[in-house]
Amino acid sequence: MDAPRLDDPRRTGPHIVLGRLDDEYEHNTAERRFIVRGADGDHTLLVRLPRPGVDPTRWAIEAEGARRLSVPGFLPVGEVGGGAAEPPWCAGPYVPALPLPAALRAHGGPLPDPVVRALGAALARTLATAHAQGVPHAGLSPAAVLLTADGPRLSCFGAVRAAAPDGVQRSGLPGLDSGALAPEQAAGGRPLPPGDVYALGAVLAYAATGHTVPERDELPSFLREPVTACLARDPERRPQAYELLALLEPTAHEAAPTAAHEATVLDPATPSPGPRPIPLPASVVVALAHQSAQVLAAELPVPASRTRH
Repeated sequence: MDAPRLDDPRRTGPHIVLGRLDDEYEHNTAERRFIVRGADGDHTLLVRLPRPGVDPTRWAIEAEGARRLSVPGFLPVGEVGGGAAEPPWCAGPYVPALPLPAALRAHGGPLPDPVVRALGAALARTLATAHAQGVPHAGLSPAAVLLTADGPRLSCFGAVRAAAPDGVQRSGLPGLDSGALAPEQAAGGRPLPPGDVYALGAVLAYAATGHTVPERDELPSFLREPVTACLARDPERRPQAYELLALLEPTAHEAAPTAAHEATVLDPATPSPGPRPIPLPASVVVALAHQSAQVLAAELPVPASRTRH
């Protein structure tokens, strides 16, 4: 968790900002994400606001759409606010989370192959579920993927739709990662499931190599065919999300915990009905634990009325 900057809000609605989820290196995200606490000090939330340059009205429409969805693996939205006096925002429960680029920085480079494979399967499962409901995410990018102890969650829902209406060139617009933006969406096409699949290929390439458009030989062997297929310029030549899931799903042996694994405070007490946990490198677990400790230790400003007693 980074300290708020001078131009960051100190409050969003009734919530008091504790710090930024994203660090100074995050530029390709469609929203600003803050860890906040209710004024009573009892509830910690993750609040999101549109970043400068993003149409706040279109962003608010996507936030309300996300609030109405129930897709395991999408970052949940429980509250939407804002209005004439403040920019739009949305909020949901906070859990320790690292954006995928921050996870690579914490690890010191690309993630290990078993982690990338499990991440790919988890994201493919989430997209397959959404697509079966007729819902494209339309905002998947490395910065949109949040790694948690309970599994990855997808932020930035509808970022492509929020950036510009269909028919308007989206290439180079604020909040969109050009490396994860499907060519047809960059040209102004309607966001559809094949665009999510293109973005998933870019995300997996990033997790495995550190950039979204690698040479084929840079990819680990198990990703070469899937990523190449995902990044096809022709949407009709890309696989569907459920087909990718079948290719990337770890086997029972790969998914089984090892005897050397020791439970940590970040391990879920019971299996989650939403995203499934994936193996995380020790460096990423340490970064999550550090963020959790920062949040627990954060102090709220003392109201002036209390200082008189």
